[in-house]
Amino acid sequence: MNHPVIQLLVLAAIALFLVIRLKNVLGTRTGFEKPPAVDNPRSDAVRRDFEVIEGGPDRDIIDHVPDGSESAKALAAMKQAEPGFSVDEFVGGARQAYEMILMAFENGDLSPVQDFLAEDVYDAFLSVISDREDRGLKVHANFVGVRETVLTDAEFDPTTSEAEITLRFVGEMTSVVRDAEGKIVEGDPNEIKKNRDVWTFARMMGTGDPNWKLVATGG
Repeated sequence: MNHPVIQLLVLAAIALFLVIRLKNVLGTRTGFEKPPAVDNPRSDAVRRDFEVIEGGPDRDIIDHVPDGSESAKALAAMKQAEPGFSVDEFVGGARQAYEMILMAFENGDLSPVQDFLAEDVYDAFLSVISDREDRGLKVHANFVGVRETVLTDAEFDPTTSEAEITLRFVGEMTSVVRDAEGKIVEGDPNEIKKNRDVWTFARMMGTGDPNWKLVATGG
């Protein structure tokens, strides 16, 4: 047997040996088969830790209050008690409720918003409206818009599941007060004024009633 033939046989034997080793190490696969799952509690724990770090703080909360604050903890507890609760959606809804309630009060008709008012707040508003009517006064108001909505405080009682959220509103509107004869006794129809209000809304989390009620007002 000549020398080139011997070299060819040696190379073939080495190639066959490598193929057998590769099959033993990698196994035989066809196509894009999914690799078998390997149970590794340690790797699962590392992955969960990584996911928490990667996700970071809840933006739905810290976009409104400082991370780690008491208000942030209260909002987190609300979301735990009611997973579908969204702070962003609440603030947006409160912004709309502010306009509705404010204009109902100015127009002297609370019936459209009575379900959103706590009993003592409703009584206080109604008292002012009744006093205006007794004096023959009527408010003519036009809502321009909400310039600012800021969540200032949040509290949650885990024993009762009662949540309270306080917001500061800055609204713009035109308003005049007319007497029984229609004469303006207060205000200017062409002057846009800023209303600054601090309102607190409350609700029992995790219940079937999704409505927040206005429980306190301030300036």
